Amino acid sequence: MPFVPIHRLTLLATLTLASATSIGCGDTDSSRAIRSRMHLSNGSVALASTANIYSAAGAGALSPAAARVKPLVYVPNSRSASVSVIDPATYEVVRTFSTGHIPQHVVPSYDMTRLWVLNNQSSTVTPIDPVTGENGTPVHVDDPYNMYFTPDGKYAIVVAERRRRLDFRDPDSLTLVRSLPTDCKGIDHMDFTSDNRYLIATCEFSGHLVKVDLRTLSVVGYLDLEPDVSKAMAMPQDIRSSPDGSIFYVADMHHDGVHLLDPVAFKTVGFLATGIGTHGLNPSRDGKLLYVTNRGWHTTAGGHRGPGSVSVIDPAAKKVVAKWALPGGGSPDMGNVSADGKEYWVSGRYDDEVYVFDTATGQLKHRISVGREPHGLCVWPQPGRFSLGHTGNMR
Repeated sequence: MPFVPIHRLTLLATLTLASATSIGCGDTDSSRAIRSRMHLSNGSVALASTANIYSAAGAGALSPAAARVKPLVYVPNSRSASVSVIDPATYEVVRTFSTGHIPQHVVPSYDMTRLWVLNNQSSTVTPIDPVTGENGTPVHVDDPYNMYFTPDGKYAIVVAERRRRLDFRDPDSLTLVRSLPTDCKGIDHMDFTSDNRYLIATCEFSGHLVKVDLRTLSVVGYLDLEPDVSKAMAMPQDIRSSPDGSIFYVADMHHDGVHLLDPVAFKTVGFLATGIGTHGLNPSRDGKLLYVTNRGWHTTAGGHRGPGSVSVIDPAAKKVVAKWALPGGGSPDMGNVSADGKEYWVSGRYDDEVYVFDTATGQLKHRISVGREPHGLCVWPQPGRFSLGHTGNMR
């Protein structure tokens, strides 16, 4: 479809109607404070507040499915066509297994009973049984760069980057249900609005965002992150919601920081500088902090020991409150917070290693050698009621 800048009046009319419909269904101030229940492995019940969409993913709040698994860290090595498996207790690689070509991310399924290795160039996904850590027979899936799940669990959304397409598939069999073409060059990452109505995805190589209505599976519109042609084009990467859903943070590898996006009005409302080559985003276990990886490079072909770092944002204050250095340099890419919230694990994309930071002090605890170009690693298990995909976008 041709690129069409979003028509704000049309969008706002749509959103106003949707809001009125929600209110008609009882979406009052009191009903928004209702907490959903999650049964934990010990029989207790955790509460997920809509005031903090990450509240059910607090430290140690493992679902029964997640509590059964073997704690491991899975690291896809894109240029080695393999996954390195790390024991988080010893910080040692305990196994490496082969995959298809260019494994990009390791993604937990919606119900957390399976992990998927996305072999982008081979158009396959490799299943992993998280209880044993063993890999299974690859399944054919076209162009699987990334994968997410709709908040109701109805669809897996395979991000077909080269095809500029979102493929809505059965979440278990991965059978194709419907494809949605986009005018989005380098469609990569997404997050979901707090009302579960829309997804917003980043377009890495065309400098804009795309918004999709999950009820109709149709594009609502596009937003250019750098409309001033005299400036460098934006290069949006990861995208994550604030705990209250009012702001989306959009990492921009060219502009060295994060755009603050109003997901309802679908417009930027601010920008925070973080570091060179801003790339990945992960909330802390309580949702009070957002960890931001700065890859150290403005291109997709970085070098060794660059000026990489991790910045820490306070979403409530909308400001950077800390910056963690990598002694000797590095290239932090995608990461995960440990189940107890005490460690932040990050792949070192151009240095063939994994970094482990102490979240209390920001100190680098470990550097672990893995294969070539580690990318979307997955620390497993993680707390939460369900997985929205990527390497563990838990709710």
